[in-house]
Amino acid sequence: MILVTGSEGLIGRHVVSALLASGHAVRRFDLARASTENLRHSGAVELALEGVTGVLHLAAVSRVARAQMEPEFCHQTNVEAFGELLRLSLAQQSRPWVIFVSSREVYGQQAVLPVQEDAVLSPVNVYAASKVEGARLTAQASRAGLLTNICRLSNVYGCPHDYGDRVAVAFAAAATWGGVARVDGSDCLFDFTFIADVAEGLCRLVEATVAGERLPPVQFVSGRGTTLGGLARLAKGISAHPVDIVEAPARTFDVSRFVGDPTRTRALLGWQATTQIEDGMALLVRALQQQECGGLPALRQP
Repeated sequence: MILVTGSEGLIGRHVVSALLASGHAVRRFDLARASTENLRHSGAVELALEGVTGVLHLAAVSRVARAQMEPEFCHQTNVEAFGELLRLSLAQQSRPWVIFVSSREVYGQQAVLPVQEDAVLSPVNVYAASKVEGARLTAQASRAGLLTNICRLSNVYGCPHDYGDRVAVAFAAAATWGGVARVDGSDCLFDFTFIADVAEGLCRLVEATVAGERLPPVQFVSGRGTTLGGLARLAKGISAHPVDIVEAPARTFDVSRFVGDPTRTRALLGWQATTQIEDGMALLVRALQQQECGGLPALRQP
């Protein structure tokens, strides 16, 4: 039995489906399912850990902007509650393995692209700092005897059941129905990774961890950079409706350039992203048109 925290989020929903399809038993844990499934409630976490063989930890304050506005809540959730989950895992008679899902935000603004996993971690915002602290706690738990692995994600997109103001889905919505694509920093460059590719990668990491492998940190990245201006133009190009591109300054609390190197992940897990950004955006627009993705309402509120 694998406990998936944050099971109802963008990534959680897809990876749960992939794990079930691979024959794994899954226990979901998410506030969106029940108010009792709160990561900050130690008793609820302890109950959820009963009888599980592993934990895929996705639950977090995952929005950079929200973490900046609510730093204490971010720390309570991403650091303190995660630390308690690790402590409780270590206390289990049969200790579960733990996979900590992190973010490319931990690298900060790197001078050399593409970025490799061993780059110095230089967080520039509250969210990134919480993920760096989470990695420290994971390493500490590993030294105490817990089987752990760490992975990092970059600009995951491709599902209409997403926050409506996240850049890829916001641009796809403009392409679907027409409207405005607001570009906060036209030259900002990011590594967009399609959700199905990420779910497959996480499943491969789960399989490796189940087999007892202790890996260095790996990242699920495409290795290809796309500027926000280029993404907006791509969305406009596939739209059957008028799309106005409005440019604004880049956000001051964000990294402005990131492309990841997938070499290590390919070598260790045999994984690489196969969905090109052009195809991924077209699939996302089609999903928005059909309001697919498990029949859930498209576009979550910020």
